[in-house]
Amino acid sequence: MVILVKMASKQDNILAIAAKRGLFYPAAEIYGATAGFWTYGHLGTRVKQNWENLWRKTFLGLSPFYFEIDDANIMPSKVFESSGHLKNFNDPLTECGKCHFRFRADQIIEDATKTSVEGLDENALTKVIEDNKLVCPKCQGKLLPVRWFNMMFNVKVGATGENEMYLRPESAQSPYLAFKREFEAIRRKLPMGLAVIGKAFRNEIAPRQSFFRLREFTQAELQIFFDADLIDQCDDWKSVSKYMLYVKFSEENAIREVSCEDMNKKHSIPKFYAYHLAKVQQFYLDALGMPKEKFRFRELNEKERAFYNKIHFDVELDLETLGGFREVAGVHYRGDHDLKGHQEGSKEKLEVMTNEKRVLPHVLELSFGVDRNVWALMDAFYKEEPERVMFKFPGWVAPVEVAVFPLMNKEGIPKLSEKVYKSLSAEFKTFYDESGSVGRRYRRQDEVGTCYCVTVDFDSLQGKTVTIRDRDSMTQVRTKISALAKVLRKLLDKDIEFSQAGAKVESKKEGAA
Repeated sequence: MVILVKMASKQDNILAIAAKRGLFYPAAEIYGATAGFWTYGHLGTRVKQNWENLWRKTFLGLSPFYFEIDDANIMPSKVFESSGHLKNFNDPLTECGKCHFRFRADQIIEDATKTSVEGLDENALTKVIEDNKLVCPKCQGKLLPVRWFNMMFNVKVGATGENEMYLRPESAQSPYLAFKREFEAIRRKLPMGLAVIGKAFRNEIAPRQSFFRLREFTQAELQIFFDADLIDQCDDWKSVSKYMLYVKFSEENAIREVSCEDMNKKHSIPKFYAYHLAKVQQFYLDALGMPKEKFRFRELNEKERAFYNKIHFDVELDLETLGGFREVAGVHYRGDHDLKGHQEGSKEKLEVMTNEKRVLPHVLELSFGVDRNVWALMDAFYKEEPERVMFKFPGWVAPVEVAVFPLMNKEGIPKLSEKVYKSLSAEFKTFYDESGSVGRRYRRQDEVGTCYCVTVDFDSLQGKTVTIRDRDSMTQVRTKISALAKVLRKLLDKDIEFSQAGAKVESKKEGAA
């Protein structure tokens, strides 16, 4: 078990467990590692895939015309000329005149003043630094005037190296480039959604906060193409019209509960947009199980949002490890900015015929940072108790659903245990462990969030029964091996309570890990 230092922060404890148990750790760490790059270990990869698969099920399931595509990570420079990234994809940079270390200017200001400076230009940021007499956090040297730093990674392609291309800084461009072909392939239907779950690359000035500032990261995005004339129409509107959203409007400080109907009628949010807000909130509260008090939509005003976004609400979660609400996703009405830019840049007509008229579709974007969401799961489900630490993951996200233990390595118990393990591994994410005392094995599985532990003992040899231990309550029941898979499925699907899974076993004090 990871030994927790009393003064260590929750964030440090999570990182320690994650590294020790194979969830995630710095990439190339034997060479010192570079900030902003992480490796998902064998268990972390499962957590990430579990989140991605639930995302697919939720959002691709909204329409028979929402599909996933998989595109190249490296794209021609003209793509990013047309999208505006080469000109506008910048962060504010300030440099120490003494030690020449470089920082994100907005981060230095916000850390020092505890106020947001989002939307300020370089001159205004420089003035804030001067007015507050801010200096280099490393050597106390004077900070130079703020300038813009482009975050694109360029790549030389081909034997001569003359062909300059770029790693994509977001996955959104892929659906825009694929739109015309997919529109024809999907039989010319609007609305049409194209989703991408894939890598994006940004040369962040100063990556920090674990998974919240990465140079290589994974996005899950759904770009929905639709006829702008129909934005205030929604086929499934009745299912969400009375649904209450948790919203912080740009001009207000408090979170309000607002129905989708009121968002439409009182706040001029189109039905098509409000419907997808509801589906995003349901994903977090119902599918992921996030507490509602830790969730909010935050509206970005005209100065904060990108110039092409007509409506912009960020999804923010209250994360203890990061000191408050942090952005993990967003819902953006991008207008026709994207297709218009690629139509002009490529000289390829991207207008289409729909409802007997020619239109250039508008785009509603649902954008999620996968790594940020993985960290949010770690933050939300991490628990400390007097005798153990654990992740109380729900079954859908747990990297191990069931662990199988032989009580002792003798008298046929290991052979039966392996048989039980093999019978379960075809259906469940299963782990086999015979090392150390059973108490220690329980603690190791608690740490990674394993839902249930199955122990094969002497009674199993004669009575063909095993014990099932519940992670959250540490109580045990005894059930028949022949019914084990069915019982575990019902437990994981929440069809039965744990007390209904078998005959109660008197609890024994568990050993430390």
